[in-house]
Amino acid sequence: MKYVFGPVNSRRLGISQGIDLVPPKVCNFNCIYCEVGATTTLTCERREYIPLPELLAEIDSLFADPEQIARLDVFTLTASGEPTLHSGIGTVIRHIKAKTDKPLVVLTNGSLLFLPEVRQDLLAADVVIPSLDAAREESYRRINRPASCAPLAEVIEGLVAFRREFSGKIWLEILLAMGINDSPEDIAALAKAVARIRPDKVQLNTVARPPLESFAKPLSREELEAVAASFTVPVEILVDFTSRAREKFRSPSEHEIIEMLKRRPCTAADVGEALNLEPPATSIILEKLAASGRITKTSHHGKQYYQTNR
Repeated sequence: MKYVFGPVNSRRLGISQGIDLVPPKVCNFNCIYCEVGATTTLTCERREYIPLPELLAEIDSLFADPEQIARLDVFTLTASGEPTLHSGIGTVIRHIKAKTDKPLVVLTNGSLLFLPEVRQDLLAADVVIPSLDAAREESYRRINRPASCAPLAEVIEGLVAFRREFSGKIWLEILLAMGINDSPEDIAALAKAVARIRPDKVQLNTVARPPLESFAKPLSREELEAVAASFTVPVEILVDFTSRAREKFRSPSEHEIIEMLKRRPCTAADVGEALNLEPPATSIILEKLAASGRITKTSHHGKQYYQTNR
């Protein structure tokens, strides 16, 4: 399938069935830490980037296998870009929720929530995980490099408005990069914005996988813990892939591995954890794919990552 991927063992969500809503790399941000490469279409235009009938047909094919659905924890709407740019996201959410009571999660940069129609589209979701990496204009432009149609003031006001209207959970993700958006002034501004937004929790993150820009450097866990004390809502620190109870190992599939690496660089351990694959066999396939040129290897902070060619 082209747009449905996984399921994968998500560190945050459990066994997650992923659904991509826009092709790479359609986004209104060009974040310095992005794991899937530079934005090629920098836009705020909402339209049907992937034909809605094709998306719904792939989703329907999932439900033809009740055993597969039963083992899922969540459905996750995401993209190798910004999923709310797809004008049919509301239809996709309602289509899935009409078929299952499994929780539905939306991952978004949150930048379009100032639009009433986008907030309306997301109301049927169970959990929305938006981002807010900076609450000062200079830092926002340094880390997210947004399109001109996504001013920071509107982004924050959109998040505040969505909290008023949305009855589900909001987990606000904040990613910090050393020397970019982590100054005392930045943290104070973020704390003020978080107090207005009132998310159910903050998910605090840093640069963990090979980033788009080499100058995007991570903070230490100790530094993140110090920042966490600035917020009045619960804070979860997301740094390393957290191990979870495993199902029986499956045989590795080259196709599954490549589809996963299209979406983000991963270590061999990441791939094995996400896809329930037996470690030695996973490493053998990764090395075979690298030797054939179908994927590449790169080193980042002492770890070896695999990724598809950008």
